[in-house]
Amino acid sequence: MIEPLFLDTDCLSTFLVVRKENLMLQLYNGRIGIPKQVYKELEKVSFLKSRVDSLINSKRVLVYHLDINTESGALYLKMTKNPDVGFKLIGSGEAAAIVLTKQYNGILGSNNMRDIIPYIQLFGLKHRTSADIMVEAFEQNLIGEGQGNTIWREMLDRNRKLPTNTFTEFLNKYKHDK
Repeated sequence: MIEPLFLDTDCLSTFLVVRKENLMLQLYNGRIGIPKQVYKELEKVSFLKSRVDSLINSKRVLVYHLDINTESGALYLKMTKNPDVGFKLIGSGEAAAIVLTKQYNGILGSNNMRDIIPYIQLFGLKHRTSADIMVEAFEQNLIGEGQGNTIWREMLDRNRKLPTNTFTEFLNKYKHDK
């Protein structure tokens, strides 16, 4: 089964700000979706809006709308307005990406582990961070380790939060944890 990848704002923008969205496109060709809420967050920054508009216009990224009058819509409202005890109130982009991932049995692309891990566990969702996607690109020979370090540094320089200081560090941690 070929699962769609639903991205939240942070995960997608990590690649957009360094102009490396092509890595995601090569790995998840024809399977990338963003909720309308994520688009609305990205359109606040003209550079990001133009990058994502290009992806949407070329049909490389699809925008998904949530109907509030459905079970998925009710779940979205619960997550963003009144979560169950033990769950955090989360942002609209993250919540919509989680709901769509659950609805379409996809993969969630999100970096905000602290807020979303309870939902990932509750719904048994597959999940990727920007760092995981970088490793996938490396494993598929789309980038080498040196190029990965360069991209990683550019992401950090653009104020993206990553789990280690270098791609090499993350690769070594990933290999050790595997």
